[in-house]
Amino acid sequence: MVIIGDGPGGYEGALVARQLGADVTLISSGGIGGSAVLTDCVPSKTLIATAEAIDEAAASGYLGVRIDDHAVSKAEFHVDLATVNTRIMELVRAQSSGIRASLDEAGVRIIEGRGSLTGADSVTVTTTNDANDTITIPADTVLIATGARPRVLPEAMPDGERILTWEQVYNLTELPEHLIVVGSGVTGAEFANGFHALGSEVTLVSSRDQVLPGEDSDAARVLEEVFERRGLHVRGNTRALKAERHNTTVTVTLNDGTTITGSHVLMAVGSLPNTEDIGLENAGVTTDDRGFINVDRVSRTSARHIYAAGDCTGVNMLASVAAMQGRIAMYHALGDAVSPLDASAVSSTIFTEPEIATVGLQQHDLEEGEFRGEHIMLPLKTNARAKMHGHRDGFVKLFARKGSRIVAGGVIVAPNASELIHSVTLAVDNRLTVDQLAQAFTVYPSLSGSVAEAARRMHTTQ
Repeated sequence: MVIIGDGPGGYEGALVARQLGADVTLISSGGIGGSAVLTDCVPSKTLIATAEAIDEAAASGYLGVRIDDHAVSKAEFHVDLATVNTRIMELVRAQSSGIRASLDEAGVRIIEGRGSLTGADSVTVTTTNDANDTITIPADTVLIATGARPRVLPEAMPDGERILTWEQVYNLTELPEHLIVVGSGVTGAEFANGFHALGSEVTLVSSRDQVLPGEDSDAARVLEEVFERRGLHVRGNTRALKAERHNTTVTVTLNDGTTITGSHVLMAVGSLPNTEDIGLENAGVTTDDRGFINVDRVSRTSARHIYAAGDCTGVNMLASVAAMQGRIAMYHALGDAVSPLDASAVSSTIFTEPEIATVGLQQHDLEEGEFRGEHIMLPLKTNARAKMHGHRDGFVKLFARKGSRIVAGGVIVAPNASELIHSVTLAVDNRLTVDQLAQAFTVYPSLSGSVAEAARRMHTTQ
């Protein structure tokens, strides 16, 4: 087995292949862990953890916490961004080292360099050692897991100082005075929320009529209301054309002719697959019109014995999905029992405050007739545990199929929604009915009690 790429799809695939007895070579081009560990999931969620600590501390005044007989306010906190980013990078290095240790212990051969297909049964590697040696490795099976990179605009090229991609924010030593975030998808919303909580003035530029386009509209509405209440500015229905740096400021020009000037701009306008110049054409591997590798549900490409996993496939661009694709690919290639990837059972979370977690079929699927069913939405403010902590924003929404009452999907907007969604994911994955979900015991008081309560309210005697 030759694996090109060292992110979750690559290293998880490598570990499975070794577990099943294969001889595995993993080609690492940028550090074990890929963007998920080095520049994306691990660092961004660590930054967000600091933001959450600030939010929780600032909200504690409502719970009766006092400092020198005064109610706690956000103005009494400040963030040392240099210290935050130093901690982030230490954690990144530790996580990467831990994964490498697991690969070494499993007996995976790691080669530092850039790999490309020279045919259906061999990979050429240009190593990153002092000699830049080129070696060719025979391969019975190849797994491509080369990931993706931030998309940039020609008129807003990042300079790493004032005009930034999400990979570059960890180089900052001072908190941006006014951060303009271009793009209101998951990445844009998370960073806008996080930096605003840390203390930056933030303006979020959204080309659509709601933040988080494509997500549950009720969830997006909650987040927009939270943003407005907290003073985070949203410029909707407008698109950024260019960003120009002027010494210590950046001016963003919008398509309506107006401009916004801030201290920094973060470009969050999507991702591009790392599929150029890796020899796909030499092996007959096809891509779509955006460059993402075409794969089936067991990660096979159009070429025999070549698989692909992770962001380079464009399939649910999540670290958890990349890891699952890599494992599925190796199970299938080595003849082990395998369950094809089921997109309807994939859960995901947007790490804003509150978090937004989803799984399975959604509101737009119901409205567009993708399935026949019904839904219920239970406000979080009715939950006893939420009241105790002062949580007012959010809800639990469940979808059930008509007739069978099987749980088809769900949305949770709440603190720690990333944890709460697991019970709904289990219900979707195992085709449980709303009654089965409702009858499982939950702790009182707990936020998870709202999941069971929503399911109970969907009970019918008809």
